[in-house]
Amino acid sequence: MSTPHHPIAIVGAGLGGLTLARVLRLHGVEAAVFDLDASPAARTQGGMLDIHDDSGQVALRAAGLFDAFLAHVHTGGQATRVLDKDARVLLDTPDDGDGGRPEIDRGDLRRLLLGPLPEGVIRWGAKVTGARPLGGGRHEVALEDGGSFTTDLLVGADGAWSRVRPLVSDARPAYTGISFVEADLPDADVRHPVSAEVVGGGMLFALGAGRGFLAHRESDGGLHVYTAVEAPEEWLDGIDFTDTEAARRAVLDHFGGWDKSLRALVADAEGTLVPRRIHALPVGHRWDRTPGVTLLGDAAHLMSPFAGEGANLALIDGADLGLALVAHPEDTEAALAAYEEKMFARAERSAADSAQGGAVLFRADAPQGLVDMFTGGLPEVSGSAPSA
Repeated sequence: MSTPHHPIAIVGAGLGGLTLARVLRLHGVEAAVFDLDASPAARTQGGMLDIHDDSGQVALRAAGLFDAFLAHVHTGGQATRVLDKDARVLLDTPDDGDGGRPEIDRGDLRRLLLGPLPEGVIRWGAKVTGARPLGGGRHEVALEDGGSFTTDLLVGADGAWSRVRPLVSDARPAYTGISFVEADLPDADVRHPVSAEVVGGGMLFALGAGRGFLAHRESDGGLHVYTAVEAPEEWLDGIDFTDTEAARRAVLDHFGGWDKSLRALVADAEGTLVPRRIHALPVGHRWDRTPGVTLLGDAAHLMSPFAGEGANLALIDGADLGLALVAHPEDTEAALAAYEEKMFARAERSAADSAQGGAVLFRADAPQGLVDMFTGGLPEVSGSAPSA
């Protein structure tokens, strides 16, 4: 059998890969998308995202989905509260409704991007294991099931541990020193009223030196909690997350002396606790122009979540790459060079902001640094205030 060939192949059906596929299709350009998940519903998509007016919203306009996005915005989701470890409220800012950073559930956003794509565009259950250059900008991509395909343009939109990245860069994500444990409190107003009051209608930062609770209210009324701890990379390996009660105790051991209402964000959580180490690529990660291949989103510039930029960058990367290809229909290399020049500069700024945001959140006098940032006592990072 002959090896299938796709003029444009996108590896990864996350926000960036789907935005690219959508923008291309709007301009009459077909692309094949490959994703390791068995279906769109194979795993949960995480919590709320704040979509910025200078990046994510621009991308959604380019994808023709901005009005549909507005219909899914979580009213009140831009509200922000900052507490110390004694649950004293140091800042309580309501949602001003300006639309600069409206919140949407990640799952809702992904469904919006999936909706316009015809069946068959995405090859589900197609896990890419590697790729090799064939010359002239063409590549052969290997799949876990033993199959393969060739392509004239290979786009790595496959996240932190990208299998496409080695074609252009030797860089690998490094542990940032922060680990998360994620938890959920569903139907919070009814089942967890104390936690619902603590978190409020939008985002909560309850911080101390080297640790904290970051939480947000989701559009379905639940609360999603990120318990953050400065810890060695192996810390999570010493916790048995198959034993939820034991895991709960191990996490809360790092919050002795914290107010009971804050500890309840983990103590009363329902379901399993989910560990996650926070990794990042070097600030300013870039590569030499490599014929026939490029990266977007976390594959290109993985960063910590402490400036709220990751999803926004994936969206605008996908839109910018699609528009660059449309603008240079006969010169793919010119399109990739134009896209990468813009993407590299934008990503470097955001990665620096994210690293700075993490340092501010968990410094010795936390949460004072974050309060100062919000109130003008510290220069605010150029992207946005930190967001989980």
